[in-house]
Amino acid sequence: MDPLSSCSIQPADRENLPLRESSKSLENGYVYINAGKSTLREHAMEQEARPCSSTVSIATAEQWERELLEDPKNRLALSALSAHDPKAILTQRSTVIADTQNFNTKIAFEGAPITNQKSSGRCWLFAATNVFRVAVMRTYNLKEFELSQAYLFFWDKLEKANYFLENILDTRDEDLDARLIQTLLADPVSDGGQWDMIANLVEKYGLVPQSLYPDSFNAMNSGVLVSLITTKLRENALELRHLASQSPDPRASLGSVKEKMMQDIHRILVLLLGPPPNPKEKVTWEYYDKEEKFHELRISPLDFAAELHSNDSIKANGGTDIHRLFSLVNDPRNLYGRLLRVDRLGNVTGMRKTTYVNVDMTTMKNACIAMLRHDLPIFFGCDVGKFSAKSSGIMDPDLIDYELGFNVRLGLSKAQRLEAKESAMTHAMVLTAVHVIDDKPVRWRVQNSWGDAAGSKGWFVMSDRWMDEFVYQAVVDPQFVSQEIRDVLKQEPKM
Repeated sequence: MDPLSSCSIQPADRENLPLRESSKSLENGYVYINAGKSTLREHAMEQEARPCSSTVSIATAEQWERELLEDPKNRLALSALSAHDPKAILTQRSTVIADTQNFNTKIAFEGAPITNQKSSGRCWLFAATNVFRVAVMRTYNLKEFELSQAYLFFWDKLEKANYFLENILDTRDEDLDARLIQTLLADPVSDGGQWDMIANLVEKYGLVPQSLYPDSFNAMNSGVLVSLITTKLRENALELRHLASQSPDPRASLGSVKEKMMQDIHRILVLLLGPPPNPKEKVTWEYYDKEEKFHELRISPLDFAAELHSNDSIKANGGTDIHRLFSLVNDPRNLYGRLLRVDRLGNVTGMRKTTYVNVDMTTMKNACIAMLRHDLPIFFGCDVGKFSAKSSGIMDPDLIDYELGFNVRLGLSKAQRLEAKESAMTHAMVLTAVHVIDDKPVRWRVQNSWGDAAGSKGWFVMSDRWMDEFVYQAVVDPQFVSQEIRDVLKQEPKM
């Protein structure tokens, strides 16, 4: 299965060009345009058949330009669109008014403060720790709190380096220019990740408060770190492949070589991020609770994470053990009710693999609503660059009217967008509320990790139709889905 993504791309890194889909109805995962000639196929059927030109004609382009600018509306559009951000010009005021931060179903305790991943692709780590911290804050009676995203970031980078080198050894017999090898070499240690990868990190390394391992400059600005480690790992990959080709049993003979490679990566990480706490050694956490009462706790990162398994923590979270959460995904390219897995997407060798239960959007949304009604936040993954505005925090297919501005009709379905690489899961955030009318969701409240200057003091709002089109994943508690969905986890996954 092609990966939906690793949630590592930010709007500053890749500004997706959204395509408007208006007057549409959804049926079996496909989009239909109701008015006018909705597809090039229909248009072509009405045109005179003639050979396709293989070149661009200057004369034809001049004719198109004359025809375009004969219309005064197009001249007005030229003046406006060429001098300003098209998104700002084409933003629909009615949509901005409709998408309010008012919700009739909202968790009582959303967690604070609003976090900021800065210039890094750590959205998945921020979204996950924003979910985890709600349980911690309830357990320790805290007003504000952050878990250390940098702590997980450090160990994730080290584990991904090892995972990459293991993949290189596993695929040593493949040609260097094979698609698989080139895919591995393309992005050995990206900032992005998936829920199962978070679960692996927490199980192996635990959690620590941010005050005990705060962000360094290179955690907040990860470009140099990623570039340096990527360059070194590509060099290591070529060396490993060469040495493996000369050895009858590479794993038995190249242990010291690989260990030296890993030591180099560890050195880079320590010098750029700082030495992290030992997962098994106790650290001292000092904090004030909501009543300004001072507390001191001596505990290891592993034991701190294990507290989320405790009876008190589970009780505080309405009977939910956050370590049991799993991913629902909506990928209409594949059959619903199937377990999907992305081959060689992971971080910790020998632990959980990246898997999803593929469901329709109604099933996913019903599970999310049930969790919110039980006072639980939800980690979710989406294509954040589509029909969204960072300044207002609005995500809605009706927000930006590209059809009005450019007189083009585009109607790819969700499945087609995935197939054509027009959409992918680029960002992870947290759901904390939903507005429901007549048992149907209308809009959703979203906690982002872009700081409090984005959106409404850091909060975004997502229309339900945007959720249908651009949300791909929600991480849920098994108790909020049917037995039929839980049984999918027992299937042999489709790769």
